[in-house]
Amino acid sequence: MPVPSIQSTPLFIAIAVIVGLLGINVSLHSQLLTDAVEQHIFINLSLPMLMTALLVGSALAMSSAALQVVLNNPLADPGIIGISSGASLCAGIVIIGGVLPSSSLIWGLPLACFTGALLSSGLIYLLAKRLALTHSAVILAGIAISTVCAAALAWLYIFGDAQATRNLTFWLMGSFQHASYPILAVAGGIILLGIGALSYHRSALNSLYLGDINAQLLGIDPQRLTRVVLVICALLVGVSVSIAGSIAFVGLLVPHILRRIFGSDNRLIIPLSGLVGAALMLVIVTVNQLLNGVDLPISLLTASIGGPIFVWVLFQGQQR
Repeated sequence: MPVPSIQSTPLFIAIAVIVGLLGINVSLHSQLLTDAVEQHIFINLSLPMLMTALLVGSALAMSSAALQVVLNNPLADPGIIGISSGASLCAGIVIIGGVLPSSSLIWGLPLACFTGALLSSGLIYLLAKRLALTHSAVILAGIAISTVCAAALAWLYIFGDAQATRNLTFWLMGSFQHASYPILAVAGGIILLGIGALSYHRSALNSLYLGDINAQLLGIDPQRLTRVVLVICALLVGVSVSIAGSIAFVGLLVPHILRRIFGSDNRLIIPLSGLVGAALMLVIVTVNQLLNGVDLPISLLTASIGGPIFVWVLFQGQQR
């Protein structure tokens, strides 16, 4: 009987954690499932929320892990380098501008967020490329794009009506409360395709550590791989933002800590980031459920939990 390799052990642990967290969430509803009304609430409200949390957590963490490789920057994150800002801006145009009827938002909002994420990631790559793709160049390009998108969002707030701006405000803070099966049928399928595509390229990403010339000797086209990964990450981030709003810190925290523990092999880090990101989102959902009906913004919880952990990790690294 084959023995699991050491590399696969963290994957098994992450899967076990996810199964345990799902068990906790089901147990929180176990006393309610005896009533028909409560069964309906669990199946049609709580279960889509759990599925959305799993998908969004995996998408954000895996896309950040890939971005950190192709942009050669350990601080690359959809929120920090501006990809989420582009997606949020296009979502604001759709929500406040009313360019689409409400019946078309199920497919229109993910498409708009993907377009914004793709445009912003492309602009960041082009700006950073002019500055030789250094670590500081990517951060500066991301700050520039984020600033422009924030200014455009501010103008939308000024000219938008009160109800639309209120909806956009609550949406931007991040929430899984709007999850539903029709939305998951569209966005969930796209996220699963993006996750599968990133997993397919995880071995090729290792070649980028060797430099462009050595990667070409291994049969990898670095420029093409970078473009493909940027499109996949823009797709994942855009669709995630469209169904859950802008969620901060997950992408930066998860792969950064995993690389400190398990090294830089993307064959392990990419899938493990997806599992740990999903587990972190399940923790957030569980915390929200334990607050007796108080629905806190997802970004507030991720920053409150992840911020101190990340500071501690950086402090430990500095001591070493």
